[in-house]
Amino acid sequence: MKHLWIYMAALGSVGCADTTSYKIVGDTIPPPLTSEPANPDRGHTLFSTRSDAHCVLCHSHTQVDVPFQGNLGPDLSSVADRLSAAQIRLRLVDYDRIKAGTTMPSYYRTQGLHQVSPEFEGRTVLTALEIEDIIAFLITDADEPNG
Repeated sequence: MKHLWIYMAALGSVGCADTTSYKIVGDTIPPPLTSEPANPDRGHTLFSTRSDAHCVLCHSHTQVDVPFQGNLGPDLSSVADRLSAAQIRLRLVDYDRIKAGTTMPSYYRTQGLHQVSPEFEGRTVLTALEIEDIIAFLITDADEPNG
């Protein structure tokens, strides 16, 4: 798992170097990373594919119909019952701030990373909108169809 960042950067949609600034408050990043409207359907697609955000490599979700969902991380089907959007945001941006040494990648951090290929230095794994799309999917009512 220590090389997961390089794997993800090589396969995923790597964001730009010009990241939105954000302020961590407790265990949250309160405001969205972008003013663009998030879309839970795009978030569902990002969560579900192994070539974009890679969520299903480690996590499962009842709204995702793909085989071999991961079990390394927790099932995220009801994550909105225990975490707010702001808490989920920090976990996607930089979970290492909450749990040092985690295997969960920092999808929106560009500093202090190790073993990053030179062509991906200073670039995020996901864009601000992709982070917000995944959050929108995760906080969407579990009874609603998502794609």
